[in-house]
Amino acid sequence: MVKVFAPAKINLTLHITGQRDDGYHEIDSLVTFATVGDEMLLADAGVTSLTVEGPEAAGVPADMDNLALQAAQLAGAGRKAAITLTKNLPSSSGIGGGSADAAAAWRGMLVLGDEGETQADTQFLMPDITLETQARALAALGADVPMCMASQPLRAQGIGERLTFHPLPPLFAVLVNPRVPVSTPQVFAALASKTNAPMPETLPEFQTTGALIDWLKTQRNDLEAPAIRIAPQIGEVLDRLATLENLGLARMSGSGATCFALFEVESDARAAAQALFEERPDWWVAGCVLHDMFLQALPR
Repeated sequence: MVKVFAPAKINLTLHITGQRDDGYHEIDSLVTFATVGDEMLLADAGVTSLTVEGPEAAGVPADMDNLALQAAQLAGAGRKAAITLTKNLPSSSGIGGGSADAAAAWRGMLVLGDEGETQADTQFLMPDITLETQARALAALGADVPMCMASQPLRAQGIGERLTFHPLPPLFAVLVNPRVPVSTPQVFAALASKTNAPMPETLPEFQTTGALIDWLKTQRNDLEAPAIRIAPQIGEVLDRLATLENLGLARMSGSGATCFALFEVESDARAAAQALFEERPDWWVAGCVLHDMFLQALPR
């Protein structure tokens, strides 16, 4: 058996810088990962299958429409697994739940079985599957999947395939989703300008959490405004987050609808998460830390 953690992906910034002839949008995004996420258990079996359970399992497909099952079959190399996915992240929420699950299934399949047990800490160096070939196959599943494979702070450019690792200090955060699914294609279609300024060519080396938050205030998520037009509940969440005590920054992640509130001090984030959880039981609320999750995401 192999256990894998699939951390949530958070777009701290998301600049839409162009649109290619094939319709794909070009981005410039600073991405990090959270201590909250989905969980996956893989066991050797005669046929590859997927069972979905957990608090956010409702409506999540357990067939080939699920990216995790697609990734497992791509990475199987002849191995078969019975996969149990525990969904803790809401679906269609802008925090990479499906992509993180696909990356976790891929990681788990690579180390499943007797020959894989010693590969957990060197999965990117397996002789028959290089990082480059992994990235190409993963990108076919979705632009977010390769970055979820990395599960560490990075800058994503192009259509999400150009990844540059960029260390970040930890951010203490509260994630909030108003439980309104948002269609990513609809949000992109509602974007007024498809050609916007990227982040600076060279990103700062952030020494403190406060310095990172201050810099993030100068950047954007270009999909936030169109997402709010489609789902006004996102604006309601952001308005409430703006009133939190000692807030550093509130912003939407990805194409929505999940928003995040950032704090310099962990106790402030914990207090905010508790207050929101009690005040809005109809919202999905999770307190967490945003930082490098590579080691935590390795198969066990």
